[in-house]
Amino acid sequence: MSATDKPAPKLWTRDFLLALLGYFFLFLSVALFYVFPLRLEAFGAAKARVGLIMGVHSILAIGVRPFFGRLIDRRGGKAISLAGLVFFMAVIPCFHLVHDAGWLPLLLRALSGLAWGVSMTASMAVCSDLAPVDRLARSIGVIGVAGIIASAAGPALAEELVRRSGFGAVYNASLLFLALSVACLLLTRTIEPAARDPQKMTADPLRGYAWGALLLAAAMPVFHGAIRGSIVNFIALFASAEGLGRVGPFFAVFSLAAIGTRVFAGELSDRYGRKKIIIPAALLIGGNLFLISQVRSAPMFLVGAFLAGFGQGVIFPALSTYIIDIVGLAHKGFGLSLYLALFDTGMGLGSPFFGWVSDKAGYRGMYIVAGVLLILSTALFGLKAPKARRAGS
Repeated sequence: MSATDKPAPKLWTRDFLLALLGYFFLFLSVALFYVFPLRLEAFGAAKARVGLIMGVHSILAIGVRPFFGRLIDRRGGKAISLAGLVFFMAVIPCFHLVHDAGWLPLLLRALSGLAWGVSMTASMAVCSDLAPVDRLARSIGVIGVAGIIASAAGPALAEELVRRSGFGAVYNASLLFLALSVACLLLTRTIEPAARDPQKMTADPLRGYAWGALLLAAAMPVFHGAIRGSIVNFIALFASAEGLGRVGPFFAVFSLAAIGTRVFAGELSDRYGRKKIIIPAALLIGGNLFLISQVRSAPMFLVGAFLAGFGQGVIFPALSTYIIDIVGLAHKGFGLSLYLALFDTGMGLGSPFFGWVSDKAGYRGMYIVAGVLLILSTALFGLKAPKARRAGS
């Protein structure tokens, strides 16, 4: 058999599936906390305070991700992911001590953000390292699907746990899922980073791009994160205020729509280019925010969830791989961490900002403002952001 006749490397190997399951359990442990704003609201916290406590989780993740991304490229992700998970497991039990919306929940969300920033980035790198190089966008799309499923299951499970046993059961379940994540990662084989090209590893990952163009490229994940934060951190409060029922069905529909598009959209961006997929997806998300702002019934609420999930499913593999393309495949860990840091910048800054907007203009006004900002940022991105190198070049 000639080299050209060799079968393509498989994506769905035992090690990839184990790493993917570990990432799923990690994400599920975090997704349980999507209902934590309801706990804070019970203490009489202002919306801006809720936004700050929820957003600090992302802000702290931002600071560690780029550093650990470069470390992952040099030393591999498995050990770093396990260290982050163990630290995460030490933080979660302390949530049992939260009895107000003061300094303790703020501190614990900050510490869990540090653990999340390290463990999530490293876990994603482990998954992508165990996938074929020429199927990068598809593998990242599949990894994203695991996160989307966890996003759907987490809030629904958390609501049921709160109804049956209170928030203490949510914290215990989060700890259990982190332990399962550790077990899965321990069973995967270790990828040695020494196999990578040392010359590419030491090269400047941002060479060849003007700083102005890079800033525009970086702005898109920031706005994407801010908009995601406006949905994740406030949709439960919006649904409660407007009498739209439980939020679990929203996240379920959101997730099913995203799952149905992510892998397919990853293949499209590999074939036609990242920007040609990113721009229409972002415009769809922006338009849907105007729809959500006008929702008056549970069925239309679920329509908004479907469109939001569809748009997120399309944009995630294309936008994350776009950033990896810019830095080059040899710096994949750095590229993943950079994308996630930019995304979390938007989540971290967007949560208190949109909390402030909702205090001034209500939830409906908040979603209108979010839609306007996303459409404007997408227009700038389409006109001025650079066309990235293809991964592996």
